[in-house]
Amino acid sequence: MGRGVCAVEDPQGGSQSQLKESGSILWMNPKCNNGKLPPGSMGLPLLGETLQFFSPNTSSEISPFIKERMQKYGPLFKTSLVGRPVVISTDPDLNHFIFQQEGQLFQSWYPETFTDIFGRQNVGSLHGFMYKYLKNMVLNLFGPENIKNELLPEIEQSAQKKLRLWSSCESVELKEAIATMIFELSAKKLISYDSAEYRDNMRESFVAFIQGLISFPLDIPGTAYHKCMQGRKRAMKLLKEILHERRAMPEKQKGDFFDYVLQELKKEGTILTEAIALDLIFVLLFASFETTSLALTLAMKFLSDHPSVLKELTEEHEKIQRNRENADSGVTWKEYKSMTFTFQVINETMRLANIVPGIFRKALREIQFKGYTIPAGWAVMVCPPAVHLNPAKYKDPLAFNPWRWQDIELNGATRHFMAFGGGMRFCVGTDFTKVQMAVFLHCMVTRYR
Repeated sequence: MGRGVCAVEDPQGGSQSQLKESGSILWMNPKCNNGKLPPGSMGLPLLGETLQFFSPNTSSEISPFIKERMQKYGPLFKTSLVGRPVVISTDPDLNHFIFQQEGQLFQSWYPETFTDIFGRQNVGSLHGFMYKYLKNMVLNLFGPENIKNELLPEIEQSAQKKLRLWSSCESVELKEAIATMIFELSAKKLISYDSAEYRDNMRESFVAFIQGLISFPLDIPGTAYHKCMQGRKRAMKLLKEILHERRAMPEKQKGDFFDYVLQELKKEGTILTEAIALDLIFVLLFASFETTSLALTLAMKFLSDHPSVLKELTEEHEKIQRNRENADSGVTWKEYKSMTFTFQVINETMRLANIVPGIFRKALREIQFKGYTIPAGWAVMVCPPAVHLNPAKYKDPLAFNPWRWQDIELNGATRHFMAFGGGMRFCVGTDFTKVQMAVFLHCMVTRYR
């Protein structure tokens, strides 16, 4: 359990009932070697406060679990989730410190259930050289240079194609439609996947996976978590089949990420394994479409609810069109970089979307912070929604107001904005997400109502 949780001792040879009572007391009131732990409750033995933590939150506000404890204990409090002691931080200073000390005082860590879901060798669970190696692999595909030189026109073509299709429909289930659009593009660039060529639909496996992603980890038939794990198994099975097909026919290169992976696997002395490669592609498929589709759906909702924002956004993109020599030519990188108000809309959408409810790290050494001790080995959960909806930083925090980002340039995370994580693990897909959102909005407001 890490430093700070004492072992149960019974020097007097107490009865079983006394032992149980003693263990319960120690669970509820853990001690640390130096200083004092943050306030909070450890909940029930072993179960902790896991059930309350996983309770669904259907509002755009901070989850009730976090909000109630912030009011009771302040910006820093302890709890226990899935059998693990955790300090939850809603303090911007501590959050910033945690990201800056990645690999020194803290390292990436996620509960056992998350590693079961995303794979033992997923990029979030790897550290040091291996993490940097995989990060550079991903940047070859989703980095600014490749987006600028190759992906930008494909993103625009995909958006135009889908918008034309939707415009002929009576109604569109927007979140599902956008998710499918982005999944098709990501799957094509990653593994040249075409659903028409395979009996099993990979997109459907990811839908099952996503529905149980944030659920209580009970892996029995009928539960959301079980469906999630079954979705992962089906998706991984198909990915493995595709990888083996490609390895058997190395001469048939398709110019996708799988080609790059296969080249790395063939290198003498490579540190890449098939298991790591498959977990990486699985995580990339998930991250590249699910988070972006949610953000883009919310952006459309916010624009429909705020005509003044839609008006200014439309004016910005119509001006870009007017300044072209050929009005029908595609979006250029220079035009994309000039979309000032569009970036304000994206920032505000990401602030309110709070797609990532928590970012987990583990303390490598004992940490002293504002009079409290975080013991070595304890998990720490950074809570972005509590920072993004802080009224002390954002006036009327639940209001959609892109103008609050006027004259603010964001190239990374700050103490008060961490929609894409922070520190050395700042999301490598940030540029890809922003380009997809900006180009889709450009196509939308210049051609459709």
